[in-house]
Amino acid sequence: MRAYRTAAAWVILLAFQSFLPGAAEAASLPSLEWKVDGATRKALVHFPAVTNGAPIIFAFHGHGGTMNFAARRFRLHELWPEAVVVYPQGLPTRTPRDLEGNRAGWLMLPGPSNKDLKFFDAMLDTARRDWRADTNRVYVTGHSNGGGFTYLLWGTRGELLAGVAPVAAGGGQLLRQAKPCPLLHIAGKNDPIVDFKTQERAVEAARRINGTNAPVEFVVNNGGHTYPEDAPERIIAFFKQHARK
Repeated sequence: MRAYRTAAAWVILLAFQSFLPGAAEAASLPSLEWKVDGATRKALVHFPAVTNGAPIIFAFHGHGGTMNFAARRFRLHELWPEAVVVYPQGLPTRTPRDLEGNRAGWLMLPGPSNKDLKFFDAMLDTARRDWRADTNRVYVTGHSNGGGFTYLLWGTRGELLAGVAPVAAGGGQLLRQAKPCPLLHIAGKNDPIVDFKTQERAVEAARRINGTNAPVEFVVNNGGHTYPEDAPERIIAFFKQHARK
């Protein structure tokens, strides 16, 4: 184990091993830890051969998910191996479907006290300072609650982002202070968890904000609250087209 200090947090690089079926890709990724407001936060990270100048993707699991599952299911690091890809782990978080907050997720509230926004800031600070990733190519994506969190990041950290790609998520109400940013939104017409009309409203809000300054792509399928098989390829292709100027 090797530890080193950043201005934002202590980061501990751990060898991550998993022998669960189908977990080979996730098992090959190192797990990093940050101390944020006294809590230990974790993420699996894919490092390319060269991190200096590399794009960076933050990929957020859905409510009740894990960083391990996100790495296996999203597999963004396989499709863009030249990018730094971070799969963060959420903390137990209350949602309308989990009133006790027993399952891991992302806090969907703007403001300086949001523990998950602070976690994002700490990770991005490490990427900038220690890995020297390209801060003009910072991308965020996620499924369900994780996708909603990407809308929150757009609304509160949009000046840092080159592209946003939520899947099966809402969050248009979080964009009140947002500036134009490229958006790819993937939705299922028969989503029983995040109503399709809610997702349509989020995309409509994005179109009003972006106008002619940034693209909005709305990819609709006939599925439900799923992460489509072709979502990773679509997301990576979209991200590769955009960078902050």
